Amino acid sequence: MTSIATPDICDAYPEIAVCDPVFINFGGIEAFFGPVRTVKCFEDNSLVKEAVTEPGEGAVLIVDAGGSTRCAMLGDMLAEQAAGNGWAGVVMYGCVRDIDVLAETDLGIQALGAHPRRSEKRGEGIRDIPVTFAGVTFTPGQWVYADNNGILVAEEKLKL
Repeated sequence: MTSIATPDICDAYPEIAVCDPVFINFGGIEAFFGPVRTVKCFEDNSLVKEAVTEPGEGAVLIVDAGGSTRCAMLGDMLAEQAAGNGWAGVVMYGCVRDIDVLAETDLGIQALGAHPRRSEKRGEGIRDIPVTFAGVTFTPGQWVYADNNGILVAEEKLKL
């Protein structure tokens, strides 16, 4: 994967959308990018589990978990599946768990925080729709760029 630096991208593309600075980097890959795929769910990670079992093809899974800090929506097993299935990363507007293992996983992971409790599994949620959080709307087909400096959203793949 090409090395990226979001400050350099912001300099080259001053109009690019920038997420509010609310995310923490938990993954073994600190800088990642790819086309956007989305899941919207709340305290139920059934559709996250479904998505990471599918071929990621270098995409970034954007999960609008409603900003919940009452449970984790991604843990070590799902992160390892995502990495093994070719996902570039996960941006979780919610929490993750098993963070020591996540830090060793070959996947970019940004989330609001860590929580030890797992989510429910009721099969609720929706996929592949525009989701809005942290001051930005993510639409499938856009591109996301993330590193320790922040998360950016572009309408198309950028020339870096």
